[in-house]
This record gives sequence, C-alpha cells and structure tokens, in this order.
Amino acid sequence: MTDATARSWGRLPAIPATRVERLHFRDQALPLARFGDSILPWGNGRSYGDSCLNAGGTLLDVSGLDRFLGFDAQTGVLRCEAGVQMGQILEVFVPRGFFLPVAPGTKFVTVGGAIANDVHGKNHHREGTFGRHVLRFELLRSDGECLVCSPTENDEMFRATIGGLGLTGLITWAEVRLRPIPSPFIAMESIRFRGVDEFLHWTRESEAGFEYVVAFVDYLARGSELGRGHLLRGNHADPREHLLRRRARRLPALSVPIETPGFLLNRHAMRLFNALYYHRQRRPRVSRVVHWDPFFHPLDALRNWNRLYGHRGFFQYQCVVPLEHDPRAVRALLRAISEAGEPCNLGVMKAFGDLPSPGLLSFPRPGVTLALDFPNHGERTLALMTRLDELVAEAGGALYPAKDARMSPEHFRRFFPQWRELEKMRDPRFSSSFWRRMTGDR
Repeated sequence: MTDATARSWGRLPAIPATRVERLHFRDQALPLARFGDSILPWGNGRSYGDSCLNAGGTLLDVSGLDRFLGFDAQTGVLRCEAGVQMGQILEVFVPRGFFLPVAPGTKFVTVGGAIANDVHGKNHHREGTFGRHVLRFELLRSDGECLVCSPTENDEMFRATIGGLGLTGLITWAEVRLRPIPSPFIAMESIRFRGVDEFLHWTRESEAGFEYVVAFVDYLARGSELGRGHLLRGNHADPREHLLRRRARRLPALSVPIETPGFLLNRHAMRLFNALYYHRQRRPRVSRVVHWDPFFHPLDALRNWNRLYGHRGFFQYQCVVPLEHDPRAVRALLRAISEAGEPCNLGVMKAFGDLPSPGLLSFPRPGVTLALDFPNHGERTLALMTRLDELVAEAGGALYPAKDARMSPEHFRRFFPQWRELEKMRDPRFSSSFWRRMTGDR
C-alpha cells in the first residue's frame, strides 16, 4: 500500500494522502476490510471530477487485473478482468473482426469503469449505453461475499452497479458481447452546419442510415451561427473499398510533456482555433474512409492532453436536455456559454436515443447532450456552470456524474431521484468524494 496525491483527468480537485492498494489477482482483495475506513475502485482515472476520488480513504487500483479470460467467436462474448482497457480489447479483437458494442470517447477507460459509469458513444441512438451489452459480472463485497450479477441473477445489484459509480463493490470480471464488423475502417461523412436547426436536421436525417453520429461544435459562435460545427456520421466500411482504405491511417502518438501556462488558453486563442476548425472544410459535405482509431478517439493521439490546461486544471461540463421537438433549451445553453466570456474549446453535441439504460443511476436519456471543457478560472467559471445548471434543471435535464467536480447536492438529487435506491444497495465500506459531497454521507 502506498500514499499518493490522486487526481482525476480534469486534474481537480487534488486529493492528498490517499492510500492506494494495487490489485494483481482477483482473490487478492480478500478481505477488503483491512483497507481502511472507506474504499473505492480506481480504474485508469479517466473520470473528470471526484467520482473516482476518495479523500482520506483507499483507492483499489485495478489496473493489474488486465487479463482476458475467454472469448467465444460464435457469440462474440468476451470475458475479461475489470482492469482491461477498451484500447486493449480493440487492439486484440478488431483484427479478428470484432468491435466494442459501444465505444466511449477515449479508449483508456477500463471495463470496470465503463460499467460503473455506464458510458455511451456515438451510436447511442442504435445501441444505447455500454451497460446494455454487459451480460454479467462478478462483484466482490467488502465482507468477502462474491456475487455473480446479471439481468436474471442478483438483478437488483446488477442494475445498481451499472452506472453505480463503483459504490456497490469491486467488479473483478465481466462478460461483454462484442459485435462483428466487416473491416477496421469507417466510411465517414463530414457535414458542415451553421446552427442548431441544421444540426437537428442532419442528426435526424443521419440516424436512420448511420450507426455513428456526433457533432463537434464551436461553442463560442454567436448570432446566426450559434451552435455551428461539423457533424460526423459513419458506418463500418465495406472491405472492398481498398483504394480509399490505403489512405486510412492511425494518427501518430504525440504527448504533452509538461504543463503549459494556463493563460495560453484564453478566449481569443480559442475563438481563433474554433473558427479555423470550422472553416477548414471548404465544401459543405466531404466523404472519406478513415481508420477506426481517429474516428472514435481523436484526442487519444495526444497523450496527457489535460496538461494543456495548466496546473489549475479544467472542468468538463456535460449535460443532457430533453428535446421534445423544441430546441429552446439547447439554444439557451449555447447562448449562455457564448456570452459568458469564458474560453472554451471545441465541444461535442449529439442526440441520445430512447433506448433505456439498465443502470439505476445511468446518465443518458432522450434529448441532446452537450459536452465541453472550461479552463479553471475560479469563481467566474463556477458562476457560469451554476447558471448552466439552472437552465438544465428548468428544462428537465441532468448532468453527468462522471464529468462533475462541482454540482450541488440539490441539483444531483433532482437529476437522479433514484439516488436513495443506490444508497440502499451501496456497500457500506465503499464511498467516494463525489458521493459524500452529494449525500452528506461521512
């Protein structure tokens, strides 16, 4: 066991003197009772806020639980340990003709973390969340009890653990159904749109014929171009497209070696970058075949990109608001962001479908989700996000706990009224800085 200063991907808040216990074998954790007052699984630290932190407690580092345990090529069912990362699955199984059923925005998420946060991807309108494709998993409780959970076995614990933020126990292994694909390439179309109405038009038009749909948005645009951006849509490419396929390459891996001065990411610099990105595509629509990696995980090619925000870190803000054929809530959020004076880079906007998530506290629900990064400028940044929270609450939406570092308990309880049910299912020894902040539990 070692002591360490734990940080989430947003690099705030820093939690000092957290005990870290690295697990290497699935039975090593017995008995969990010896690990201090409170314990929390730690996958790869890709949550942006404090849902993966445990101030004054113990983090169970599961990165050593990284083994494949079995695979059925007939059914696509993969059984693996909880510390296996999405990228490891893709590297092994894409050459064999299989892909993740749901791929989150980074491939450095562990299987356990994907279940605990019930992650979503660019195909939510077709496949829903990651938890819909989890067949079963083993859950180790602090008293040493091992539960195999599935939709038909320990089903209440199954629902509580999916999207349960690691609070019901330690996932040791899981079974996930992979999907067959014809090739490792994506036939992609990029469409430049000028505002919210065009975004909604192209999103609706795309969902019938394309599995993957996402938009990158200039959140600093104003006026008639409020919400402008590029919509990307794609399907797994036909392997016969060999001529185009030769041009489809992975991006070279680069890294940000040091923390950059935070003042470099100011509003003027970001406005210029966003404008250059929007105008880089001269034609309204461009089609090409691309490798799966840059299509699903463009930021992963720049390792440690969170260092670009300097030592103060950044907030990622992700919300969802119901659409119900009326985009007023989306426009209100975009207008508040654009007029606030806070710098923000390109962000993501996409529509969630109506496939229900199996998890008790899962975030996705029908509507439009916005996700963007704010450099941490203290009170003025917090004030903007508080204003955005109010707009989300008025619209009947919600915030994503995995991305949060400052949501109020009042809003959390409004967004997730099922939290009391999770509290009943929570392992009494498992807790997190986020959960204590939201519920007042000590």
